[in-house]
Amino acid sequence: MRSLLAALVMLVALALSNGAGAKASHSSPYTYRQTFGSTVRLLKVDMGFEVTEKDPDWGYVLFDYTSPESGNRTNKGSFSFVEQDGQVHVTLQIPSMPGYHEQVILDKLKQKLKQEHGEPPRRAKPDDEEDDKKEDEEKDEKED
Repeated sequence: MRSLLAALVMLVALALSNGAGAKASHSSPYTYRQTFGSTVRLLKVDMGFEVTEKDPDWGYVLFDYTSPESGNRTNKGSFSFVEQDGQVHVTLQIPSMPGYHEQVILDKLKQKLKQEHGEPPRRAKPDDEEDDKKEDEEKDEKED
């Protein structure tokens, strides 16, 4: 009975862990064009992966991923890009590999974006926008 319970607990833990089939995501503060272009260069040039399909209009890149852990086996990977609220939401999936593979690539993408485009643009905070609006209104009142 104990071994059955232990096996059940192990199965539940494996199911809930960040294993194969996971996905990793990142919100890029850079422009859509910068993020998409840097991703393609990272995959093709820096990492030597084959990009099998890409479409910036539909926001995806498909590529073949190889890892020393998987030998010569090629794994399918995909990036998707969605622009929203002044950021680009990037999602990476390599379903046949453990999730840390995706996180390593996303970390490399973050470094590449900073290397190629410098510090990310500063986003205005809602409080800053309100302060700016008040300053503009005060200037307008003084001019009248």
